[in-house]
Amino acid sequence: MSGPGVGFEYPPQDVSWTKRDVLLFANSIGCSAADELHFLYELHPDFAVFPTYATVLPFKGASQEVVDFYASQRQRPIPGVPAFDARRVVDGERKIIFYKPLPTSSDGKKFQIRSRVLGVYDKGKASVVEIEQALVDEKGDVYTKVIGSSFYVGQGNWGGPKGPSAVTYPPPKDRTPDATFAIQTGPETAHLYRLNGDYNPLHATPEPGQKMGFGGIIVHGLFSWNAAAHGILKALGGSRPANLREFQARFSAPVRPGDRLETKVWRMSDASTKDGFEEVRFVVVNEQGKVVLSNGRALVRVVKKEGKSKL
Repeated sequence: MSGPGVGFEYPPQDVSWTKRDVLLFANSIGCSAADELHFLYELHPDFAVFPTYATVLPFKGASQEVVDFYASQRQRPIPGVPAFDARRVVDGERKIIFYKPLPTSSDGKKFQIRSRVLGVYDKGKASVVEIEQALVDEKGDVYTKVIGSSFYVGQGNWGGPKGPSAVTYPPPKDRTPDATFAIQTGPETAHLYRLNGDYNPLHATPEPGQKMGFGGIIVHGLFSWNAAAHGILKALGGSRPANLREFQARFSAPVRPGDRLETKVWRMSDASTKDGFEEVRFVVVNEQGKVVLSNGRALVRVVKKEGKSKL
């Protein structure tokens, strides 16, 4: 597919992480010491990185210090499209594909994020930038690929293409979920999650959210996204990182501190792969029943074969 900016590559971004970083991430998305100590204790014999940790690395980079979010988002301009304002950007959709497990720290290796533009679309009220980010080591081995879209609010109508119709993965309408689980956010949920490296002021102080029409602070979309990934891997994959191959969802509505989020998961038994991974679909709703994550889909090697589970 061709269009403005398509194929443009950003300069490679060096990234690094410590064992402390991955412990913090696991804590921030709800891992439990009762039965997931391998994500929370560095001396556990099966100590592992929760697989979606790679999603925070483009924000964190190689720094162990607080990052100026707005400055970090002022990347090289994409040829043929306007310069968008990162002070008015929200996540649209995110998909991750796993190729190799991450080491528990980057010590002794060199890692980079290599990013390329897949499309830039003019939606009228907003512009959408779709980017693929590959996490690679010095040998060129790919560990993960993340495909994400960002909505630049109020920055459309520049004459660009509208973009293709989105692929949708609706959950079954004729049966109850095979698994459900909930997570309760609180006033400090976003402040804890942002320590992973995503220091967008939108999630820390009310003024940016008020200017964007959200009424104040909203929780990171990627917190809800990663918390859903955690719950699905725990409920269906036995909390084993190797049992998650793909994970994706669309950010449909903002989450506010204090919201209770419920994830409903359906196993798609007719969509198994030959190597034992099943397609599952899911939605995440708040206590009012409003969908905050839609188009949820994952490939999971299911190890719990019993019926409906509730965490």
